[in-house]
Amino acid sequence: MNKNNYCVIMAGGVGSRFWPLSKTKKPKQFLDILNVGKSFLQMTFERFGKICPTENIYIVTNLLYTELVAEQLPEIKKENILSEPYRRNTAPCIAYANYVIGKKNPDANIIVAPSDHLILDEPKFIEIINEGLKFVSTQNGLLTLGITPSRPETGYGYIQADTSQKTSFSSIQKVASFTEKPELKIAEQFVKTGEFFWNSGIFLWSLKSINKAFDLHLPTISNLFKSETELSGDREQLFINNAYSECKNISIDNGVMEYAENVFVFCTDFGWSDLGTWNSLYENSKQDENLNVISSDNIMTYETKNSIINVPNDKLVVVQGLEDFIVAESDNTLLICKRDNEGTLRKYVNDVKILKGEKYV
Repeated sequence: MNKNNYCVIMAGGVGSRFWPLSKTKKPKQFLDILNVGKSFLQMTFERFGKICPTENIYIVTNLLYTELVAEQLPEIKKENILSEPYRRNTAPCIAYANYVIGKKNPDANIIVAPSDHLILDEPKFIEIINEGLKFVSTQNGLLTLGITPSRPETGYGYIQADTSQKTSFSSIQKVASFTEKPELKIAEQFVKTGEFFWNSGIFLWSLKSINKAFDLHLPTISNLFKSETELSGDREQLFINNAYSECKNISIDNGVMEYAENVFVFCTDFGWSDLGTWNSLYENSKQDENLNVISSDNIMTYETKNSIINVPNDKLVVVQGLEDFIVAESDNTLLICKRDNEGTLRKYVNDVKILKGEKYV
């Protein structure tokens, strides 16, 4: 393995769209929602362990989840778990990781990836990542992975490739534009053109290229993570705490990628889903003869179809007469709602928080 290759796994989100399974104390990335015996974080870590040396993989997470990360990934060193004192979105998260990696290896090439995505074709994914690393190691470019859309999805952002500008890598093109979660009619037009790709939220770049981009487009954040002295231990954590207290909340897309002129997209497909909602889990899970997705053998269904039912394995559940429903139970919290009402799930969670208290969310 190339010792200049590093990976930053972002694992600090709350994952409220998977409530009630995903809660603040143990969000989605730490759960085995797919019933495969591993959490999303563990699968992501194993995947990138085939690309980068283990000592070059960093997990950026919220301070609340530091112990959870250490528990689920006992093979990772303590210093490779970067604990954010506050949630400030992906730009500060990446700046923090750049600061740590930069002290170790200024020639690093870095992959940045969420901890909770589904990758169905792992061999192809690994091949693409390795090709992307070759690109960023030789080019002053910021590379993102764009997924060939299979439908006019309104829940994803889109990247438009500039087909008029070719690179020496056949599937890598300059980016013409970014669009956040378009309306259905616009998404339909995007898919028809063949120029638009789903934004996977997976990035590759050299440390030098991304630091230049921060200096140019997010100088305030960049300066916050520049230390004049070598820090470690409590002094370094105090430095990070102070930096985060002054950081604005902004994503890497809104802060850098939408403005930088050296942004490229790797147009590909490897069976990707961000599995951000119950519906996306339903669509990417095995369905029975009635098109139901059920989580255990203790679920009995009658005259029920097109539904997803996820309850603890030790619960016997009998469901009759439902169509297109979500039934999910965890830690004494039960959700029953129509699948097409999933967009209002955040409202339900907010109402529960206000009316019933923090312990349920």
